[in-house]
Amino acid sequence: MTPPNIIFSFLFCYLLLIAKPPLTGAASGQWQVLQNNIGITAMHMQLLNDDRVVIFDRTDFGKSNLSLPNGECRKDPNDTVLKVDCTAHSVEYDVVTNTFRALFVQTDVWCSSGAVMPDGRLIQTGGFNDGERRVRIIQPCATCDWQEVPNGLAARRWYATNHILPDGRQIIIGGRKQFNYEYYPKSSGTTGTFNFPFLAQTNDAGIENNLYPFVFLNVDGNLFVFANNRAVLFDYKNNKIVKTYPQIPGGDPRCYPSTGSAVLLPLKNLQSQFVEAEVLVCGGAPKGSYAQVLKKNFVGALDTCARIKITDPNPQWVMETMPLARVMGDMTLLPNGNVLIINGAASGTAGWESGRNPVLNPVIYRPDNKLGSRFETQNPTAIPRMYHSTAILLRDGRVLVGGSNPHIGYSFTNVLFPTELRLEAFYPAYLDAQFANLRPKIVTPASQTQINYGQSLFVRFTVTGTLAPNLVSVTMVAPPLTTHSFSMNQRLLVLGAGKVTSLGKSTYQVQVTTPVSGILAPSGFYLLFVVHQDIPSEGIWVQIK
Repeated sequence: MTPPNIIFSFLFCYLLLIAKPPLTGAASGQWQVLQNNIGITAMHMQLLNDDRVVIFDRTDFGKSNLSLPNGECRKDPNDTVLKVDCTAHSVEYDVVTNTFRALFVQTDVWCSSGAVMPDGRLIQTGGFNDGERRVRIIQPCATCDWQEVPNGLAARRWYATNHILPDGRQIIIGGRKQFNYEYYPKSSGTTGTFNFPFLAQTNDAGIENNLYPFVFLNVDGNLFVFANNRAVLFDYKNNKIVKTYPQIPGGDPRCYPSTGSAVLLPLKNLQSQFVEAEVLVCGGAPKGSYAQVLKKNFVGALDTCARIKITDPNPQWVMETMPLARVMGDMTLLPNGNVLIINGAASGTAGWESGRNPVLNPVIYRPDNKLGSRFETQNPTAIPRMYHSTAILLRDGRVLVGGSNPHIGYSFTNVLFPTELRLEAFYPAYLDAQFANLRPKIVTPASQTQINYGQSLFVRFTVTGTLAPNLVSVTMVAPPLTTHSFSMNQRLLVLGAGKVTSLGKSTYQVQVTTPVSGILAPSGFYLLFVVHQDIPSEGIWVQIK
C-alpha cells in the first residue's frame, strides 16, 4: 500500500504542474507566480475569513483585461473615462483553488480605504469622483458581490486611513483636503465629521506628504497617528491629543507621496499590568523628492527605519539602516513576529511615472535581534512592483504579492514598468522543506472557532521532530486591508506559551490566555498560529468577541 505522505506529495506536485509554475529561489525565500493574468492590477487587497482575497483597483483606468460575466456592463454617466464599461475592476482570488472571479463595483474605488468588521464583512470606504462618499460592503462567500451605500460617508474620502475600534466601529481618518475624521457605521451624535488639526499641520503645501496616515490602536485605547514625519497619541473619543511624539530625526517625510511604510510591532506579555507597544517606520523619500520628480530628477529613497516605544513616558526614535533604500515598500507582519519589507523602488516617489529602480529583494526584519543585526536580505523576484503594489499574509504563511501600475491607464508596451496583472507568492524561509520536522500542525481547536476575551485556550498540535518546549508560542494576526504601502488594521499578538504538555505520538498541547479586551484585540477574525523555533504552523481562523 502506498504511504499517505507519498500520495499527498504526488498530488501536491501535480497541482503545482497544472496550476502554478515552479518555485524559484533557494535558502532565503522563494518565489512562485500564481496567476499570469487576473485581469486587473491589485491596488488594494484584503484577505477574508473564507481564504479568499478581495482585490480592486479603480474604475476610471478605462477597460481592464477581464470581462464582467454574462454580458454584464457597468453604466455610470459620471465616470471620467467610460460611461459604459463591460470589464471588471475588482476580483476575488480563491487561495485554496488558485482561481479568481470577477466582482462588480459600480463607482470609483481609486485610492480608497477600508477594514473588516467583527462579523467578517469587508467595509470599503470612499474613492474618487462619484465614489468619494460611498460605502461598499462585501461578505465572505463564494457567490457574494459588492453592495454600495450612496452617501454613506459625511465627507469625501480619498487617500484616507481606517481602523477598527474596540467597540467594533471603524474610524476613518483624513484623506485629500480632509483634516478631520468620522465613524462608520453612523450612530446618534456621530453622523458628521470631527476636526483633526494635526492633519492640517502636517500638510506640506502643494505636496501633502500626509496622506494615508499610519494609524495604530495603542494599548491604552488611544490612537497613534503618524503623518509626514511626526506622530501624536490621539484620544479620538474626546477629540484631544494626549501626547506629541518627537519628529523623526532628519525630518524626512514618510507618508504619501513620499511613501514609506509602518507596522505596530508584535504585542507581547499581554497579561502584564503594563503592555509595551512599539512602532516601526521604514523607507520613504527625502524632503523635496516629489518636487524633483516633477523635473524628472529621481532622488534616491531613504534607507532608514525609525523605531519608537509609543508607551514610554519619554519616547525617542531609534534609527536603523536598511540594507536597501526603499520608497513605496510594503511591511507585512509574519506569523513568527518578523517583518517582511517588500516591493517598491530605490528612487523617486509615489505617483504617476514617479518611481525608478525597482527593489526586487525583500528584506526580513527581526525585531528581537540586537540593534545592527536585525535585517536579512531575501532572494529577489523577477517582477518589478512599483506604484500601486500590494502584499498580504496568507493563512498558510505565504505572502501574496500583486499590483504595480504607475500609469494613468493600463499600459503594457513602450513603458519602463508595464501594468502588472500577475499574482505571485513569496515563500519565507520558514516554509523550506528542511524545516518540515519542526513545523507544528494544529489539531484543535478547529478553524472558525469562536473564542472569548481572557479565555484559557488549549491548543493541540503535532511536531514530527524533536520539540523544544521553551521555543513554542502562539500568535494571533489580524489580516489588514493593504494599499499604497500601508496595511490598515495589521496587528499581531503573541499569546505566549504556558505549559507545553506531551500527549504522546508527537502530539502536544499548549495552554495560553487570549487577549483580555477589545483594546488589545478588537473583536473580529484573526489567524492563529503555533510557532516552534521560529517556524509557524498553518494558521486557523478564530473569531474573538
